[in-house]
Amino acid sequence: MAEEESPPVAGAWRLDGRIALVTGASTGLGARFARVLHAAGAHVIVTARRADPLQHLVRQCGARIEALAGDITDPAHRERLTGLARAHGRLDVLVNNAGTCDDGSLADQPLDDIRRVLDVNLVSALDLCRLTGDLLRAAPAASVINISSMYGVVAPRAPLAAYSASKGALISVTRHLAAIWGEHGVRVNALAPGYFPTELTGFLANPDFAQSIRDQTLLGRTPAASELDGPLLFLASDAASYMTGQTLVIDGGWTAV
Repeated sequence: MAEEESPPVAGAWRLDGRIALVTGASTGLGARFARVLHAAGAHVIVTARRADPLQHLVRQCGARIEALAGDITDPAHRERLTGLARAHGRLDVLVNNAGTCDDGSLADQPLDDIRRVLDVNLVSALDLCRLTGDLLRAAPAASVINISSMYGVVAPRAPLAAYSASKGALISVTRHLAAIWGEHGVRVNALAPGYFPTELTGFLANPDFAQSIRDQTLLGRTPAASELDGPLLFLASDAASYMTGQTLVIDGGWTAV
């Protein structure tokens, strides 16, 4: 009896020749996501409000990357961004990463602040999916990764009403688009991190805050940004070719108990 062929484990994680788009990519997790996809072989389109950090990222990566600075809440910017992807004829990986959070309790927030959080975290991602839908369907095996949060799964005790509402809705959008686009071979999943070192978390520099994370996670420690590399690449690549409509929670066990 012939031996079965060894599975191409390494090859399943490669993205050679694929086109990827990452929003909110100037710094933090978004910039790291862009570098991870680029290192796996993808041609990466990046966007964020701040042009200088984007250009720094472009210089770091060298070839196979292009940047377009702009406000993701601006419909005209989303149209221009889609045009960059359209020039390639398809879009293989879309990472809806751009995000912001509340500043204060719901009772004290101006309505415009609530709208801003929802526009950045939810409306922009939903509209970018709308605009790039035909490009995703044109790809052989496209993957959409919506960056949600563990607070899209469980309630925060912090004053993050609009943030948690937007992240929970993003998980619902993920399931909906997975159901609608599954017949076209487009996978749609969400990545839900816990507290990682970013600008929004103050890079976990506050010792009391960092200790509270250690106290509430099963692993008893704060994470490194690199611990999202594998989960992101898994969802983007053929390693997750039979996974769609799911939320991958990376929180050190915060939501497990």
